[in-house]
Amino acid sequence: MPTGYQIKDQTKPYFLTFQVVYWVDLFSRQAYRDIIIDSLRYCQREKGLEIFSWVIMSNHIHILAQSSNGQLSNTIRDFKKFTSKTIISQIINSSDESRKEWMLNLFQKAAKRQNKSGMYQVWTHENHAIETTSNTFIKSKVNYIHQNPVKAGIVRNPEDYIYSSAPAYAGFSGLLEIIPITLKVKTIN
Repeated sequence: MPTGYQIKDQTKPYFLTFQVVYWVDLFSRQAYRDIIIDSLRYCQREKGLEIFSWVIMSNHIHILAQSSNGQLSNTIRDFKKFTSKTIISQIINSSDESRKEWMLNLFQKAAKRQNKSGMYQVWTHENHAIETTSNTFIKSKVNYIHQNPVKAGIVRNPEDYIYSSAPAYAGFSGLLEIIPITLKVKTIN
């Protein structure tokens, strides 16, 4: 079901949100966050994904990114498909996942509800893609992304949360290579 949040220009930067179905707190476990990090690295290296800002929260991901090869929609589709399969496999094969049955039931329920051909659905179909249109908008989204863990009470300072681009913006090394956004400041003549 199409919505107004579509990627129309495949070459422009977009603010994206990837949400886990039923808001399952999947990324409260490091193993699943690591799958996301590894997959984003792959997309950067092999699919031309350029990341400006990102954060992994317990049940969703925000990212400000664009595609260097004009295939942002395809990259997102492949990212979500691969991470879904890998996460489901990790859950099934994990001997220490206490929420295994509960999560698999929810992911099956989501797939049935969407009449999907697969057994499980991890991500919602919506990416809430918003094209970045101005420096003010970009700055507000980078700030929003970095403030997510602070507002959730996980850390006091954005740069203390390693599962985001905030450490890189603060001059520290991060888990992912990013293209830091430098906003031009207009001067009044």
